[in-house]
Amino acid sequence: MLTLIQRDDCALCDEAWEVMHTAGIRDFEPVYIDGDSLLESRFGSRVPVLRDAHGRELDWPFTPDMLRAWLAFSAPE
Repeated sequence: MLTLIQRDDCALCDEAWEVMHTAGIRDFEPVYIDGDSLLESRFGSRVPVLRDAHGRELDWPFTPDMLRAWLAFSAPE
């Protein structure tokens, strides 16, 4: 499962949603860091960040091609 770590009312986060849609990614969980001090301290200036089930993270900016390549690369077991 993919997770998009983001802020509410974030233009870059909206762009990340569009890139993901263009890349064919529609099944993901949005996680908003607003009001969560732990998430704010970890991701505050990095959002949006895409995380996979293995804990790998892809920082913004990314293109549909970059996203597809990242998804195709399997995380080490």
